[in-house]
Amino acid sequence: MIGKTFYQPAKEEVRYFVNQYFNKKYMVKTDNITFKLDQNTNQPKGGLAKLLNIKPIEMLTPKDPNFSIVVPKIGANAGILPNINPADEKIYLEALKHGVAHAQGTAFPGEGGHIFLFAHSTDYIWNVGYYNAVFYLLYKLEKDDEVNLFYKGQRYVYRVSDKAMVNPSQVEYLTRKTNREFLTLQTCWPPGTTLKRLLIFAVRKTE
Repeated sequence: MIGKTFYQPAKEEVRYFVNQYFNKKYMVKTDNITFKLDQNTNQPKGGLAKLLNIKPIEMLTPKDPNFSIVVPKIGANAGILPNINPADEKIYLEALKHGVAHAQGTAFPGEGGHIFLFAHSTDYIWNVGYYNAVFYLLYKLEKDDEVNLFYKGQRYVYRVSDKAMVNPSQVEYLTRKTNREFLTLQTCWPPGTTLKRLLIFAVRKTE
């Protein structure tokens, strides 16, 4: 039971540590993107990187151009299930086995409102292995880190503005009002529990 509970969090932590050690970077792949590898980009270190087949840059192709999320810093890439009722435990727990959930009643990318997405939730600690691990590393995000949403074939870029740790009863964040396009990402914390909610806030980047 212990192994089942902590396998996914441990796997994500190890992956992140290895990527940081070898200076691996993720980039978002879109149909119209071209890029050059910066000559100053640090390359993976020595023969160990070659042995582990670690590439200095990995392109992340959105899981679903119709609705998905890509977070380059933590290598997160998952489809988003739209209009999931966050008040119906049976519905949202089933959805979270397959991807990230978009809270019913909140905005969609490009609409200029508040978008609320949630993932990594569980009813009991021994069931944590059944749920999608894409948001396990959200706590690594800092101010100005990039979050990409893809919706109906369009890419929307957001920059992290803040984060908070709140109690499950503090549901006012779900109905937060804003005068600009605003994104909230939610996950449970610590992994495998429902003790707290970690919230990441991001604002849409404008040219």
